[in-house]
Amino acid sequence: MKKPPLRTAALAGAVTLGLLLAGCSGSGSDSGAGSGGRTTVTFWGWAPGYADAVKAFNRTHTDLRIDYQQVQPGAKGGYQKTLNAVQAGNAPCLAQLGYETLPSFAAQGALQDVAEYADAGKGDFFDASWKSVSVGDAVYGVPVDTGPMALFYNKKVFDSLGLKPPATWAEYKADAKRIHAADPHKYISSPYLDYDYAGLAWQNGAHWFGVDGDSWKVSLASGPNRQVADYWQDLVRTGAISNAPMYDQAWYKGLGDGSIATVVGAVWQAGVIKGGAKDGAGQWAVAPMPRWSAGDERTGNAGGSATAVLKGCKSPKAAVKFAHWLSTDRTAYGILVDKAGLYPAAEKLTDLPQLSATDPYFGGQKIYDVFAKAAPKVDADWTWGPVMTKTAADLDDGLGKAWAGNGTIADALRTAQDKTVAELKHQGLKVSG
Repeated sequence: MKKPPLRTAALAGAVTLGLLLAGCSGSGSDSGAGSGGRTTVTFWGWAPGYADAVKAFNRTHTDLRIDYQQVQPGAKGGYQKTLNAVQAGNAPCLAQLGYETLPSFAAQGALQDVAEYADAGKGDFFDASWKSVSVGDAVYGVPVDTGPMALFYNKKVFDSLGLKPPATWAEYKADAKRIHAADPHKYISSPYLDYDYAGLAWQNGAHWFGVDGDSWKVSLASGPNRQVADYWQDLVRTGAISNAPMYDQAWYKGLGDGSIATVVGAVWQAGVIKGGAKDGAGQWAVAPMPRWSAGDERTGNAGGSATAVLKGCKSPKAAVKFAHWLSTDRTAYGILVDKAGLYPAAEKLTDLPQLSATDPYFGGQKIYDVFAKAAPKVDADWTWGPVMTKTAADLDDGLGKAWAGNGTIADALRTAQDKTVAELKHQGLKVSG
């Protein structure tokens, strides 16, 4: 599902990476044995369908009961409410967290390492999804959904010019020039920000963060990142990029009338496009994300979330048992697909009936077949940093200017890296390199 830029408070107090890697434990008030020996675990979340899935679990399990409580989405207050509860010692056992948010929670000592209970289920999930709930040897929860990327393209526009969906980024650039030359009011794409842009870098192995011993490595301005930045900068220079911001009304209009010909986006973008650009029904299709070179099958990822175990959980084994069930039970996950549009992090669920239907909006195509092939190709080495609120805000400031022709994308990455390093040091975190 879509993971918007973080809006949580800044990191509270100085912490060390050693704390993050070791995980946390402590006393809390959430879980324990209830009447008749039945354990109760409280779970905070907001995604549509979660409440129904929990009801299904409670109907079929007699030894464990899940008390689901809906909170505001993370960026709208859910994350801060959860952090406040951890600090007060009365947090729930489980909470819905976006992958990009999890390291920030870990750095604040808000999560509990449950590797001893969770590791047995590691093989059920895509490698990249499992990496997203782990820092070092610590595991902080169970993956729920993932966001493998592909190319959404306006087939009507491409067909009118005799174009096929581009297999490589070189072909994509050539198509961009053809489309804009044929009609100066048509563009190959629109600007990408924060986690949508991150997916473009992710595909190229252009990592933003890494762990080096007890230190963080920050590499937004690395060579692979520069390659991605320069590629899109050239499209800006040639006038092939629309000035309509993603998710703006102008963007939806462009998707509907064909003036924006592609969206390089995650699986959940299908619902976004269908819901906001109804005039484009029957005109769009989905193809694999273009590659940097022939034979390179890596793809990017944007979005995804976990059921995380919070500090102080008294029944971590039971919490992990439910979290794994939520992510792997076919009936429960079918509910999440139907109601929330989630795409499973569990590899065995990619053949769910809900993911096998043809879609009239996309010309009767079975679009999830494309994402089923893409999901295993997401680079598992990607690591989110512990101050993503700051990183995303600074990057978006620079990217917004660069897409408009003021400065460059490479400059935006360099500035975001410098400010991220400064913030890490301010928070007492070690930085290497």
